[in-house]
Amino acid sequence: MLCVEDLVSLDPFQRLPQERLEWVCDRAQTVERRAGEILVHEGDVSCGVFILVAGQMSITRRSEGSDIPIGQHDAPSFFGEITALTDEPVPVTMRAATDCRIYKIEADDFLKILHECRDFERTVFRIVQRRTRGLESFIRGREKMAALGTLSAGLAHELNNPAAALVRALREMPTAVLELQRMNLVYGQRQVEQAHTQHWFKVRDDGYDAILNERVDPVSLSDREEILLDWLEDYGVKQAWKLAEPLAQGGVEVETLNQLMERWRNDSTELREMGLHWLALSFEVMSMIKHGLRGAERISELVQAMKSYSYLDQGIQQEVNLHQGLEDTLRLFCHKLKYGIQVQRHYDRQIPKILAYGSELNQVWTNLIDNAIDAMDGKGLLAITTQQRDRFVRVDIADSGSGIPPDIQTRIFEPFFTTKSVGQGSGLGLETARRIVENRHHGTISFESNPGRTCFTICLPLPNQ
Repeated sequence: MLCVEDLVSLDPFQRLPQERLEWVCDRAQTVERRAGEILVHEGDVSCGVFILVAGQMSITRRSEGSDIPIGQHDAPSFFGEITALTDEPVPVTMRAATDCRIYKIEADDFLKILHECRDFERTVFRIVQRRTRGLESFIRGREKMAALGTLSAGLAHELNNPAAALVRALREMPTAVLELQRMNLVYGQRQVEQAHTQHWFKVRDDGYDAILNERVDPVSLSDREEILLDWLEDYGVKQAWKLAEPLAQGGVEVETLNQLMERWRNDSTELREMGLHWLALSFEVMSMIKHGLRGAERISELVQAMKSYSYLDQGIQQEVNLHQGLEDTLRLFCHKLKYGIQVQRHYDRQIPKILAYGSELNQVWTNLIDNAIDAMDGKGLLAITTQQRDRFVRVDIADSGSGIPPDIQTRIFEPFFTTKSVGQGSGLGLETARRIVENRHHGTISFESNPGRTCFTICLPLPNQ
């Protein structure tokens, strides 16, 4: 049985009169947990207030599939008062770190003595405030880390393809260049007249231009390749298919090959078809350069987007281009958007820059766009609209998802409130967005939601002229 002496070792209970202490002791239920056993799971309904008389209780919270330690209770201690007051699901998991002796007070009994004793109530609420702030601070840090992890994973995914293209191009380049040099030496030994050599160079240079500027119609490319393959096979080229594709990409015509190869058709050396290999290999090298360059440009673009997104090397508050911030955020979500989400942009390009905390504002776009993607389950329409209204800039972010149920719409900006499963959402994404917009930028954030369309509207003040 719980003893009065155990209760009065806890600061709030020292405010209760003797008869109330005895009443609590009479109604307390004994709970024992061995080391490693769970007392309450995150997400459980409120299950009363616990008095820890002996032992140590660890506190964890589920995040991205892992149990993250966030603190511990050492005897003597009490906990569970937050869920008893709010009637919300338990925000953490409690696990016995050692063998523990615990007593449970039903939530209704706890609320009864809370309302009867003003001093007890004040002390409990001070403790609730301190604990809530600590939990919020921890989860806000985890939220930022989770957002960073999401963006990092997306960035790594987006960097992988261009990086692979660049590596592949550089890996294959030395062998191709050496072979081209060998062919040039063999050809040079024949001392062919300048006019014929210039004809080869012109065909090659025209092919370079066609490849770099994509002048060959992709629709007709396969037909052109088939025609060239027939010609190459008739000419007697082994593995002609290897040459047909690059020659087609270079825009080479059969008539051009007839002109170039007429003098070599009866040659008994490798020069009989070496020009064809030289031309095809030249085009392959140019394609490698093109794809490698495109990969390098994409890498540079992503790095610049990340730098711009985070506002590296800039002051805390600066003039911000809203459209640049939105585009940087969309770029970093490209891996989620490109497989089924259509993005519509309706930008008012006349909107001036605003004075803002750039990286924080981008966190708002990140939270809202990420929520929109989740709401659409990866498929749908994401519409972003910007416009100037008097002395404010208005940004609308709308999705075609299932909408927010009417019965929870009044709560979505509350800290820790989430409709996602345990470990998938912290309940601070929209609260963070609201705090950044309203407290940091003196703007407003609101939303309208119906099945098939949810739109969040952010209004931010323009700088004074």
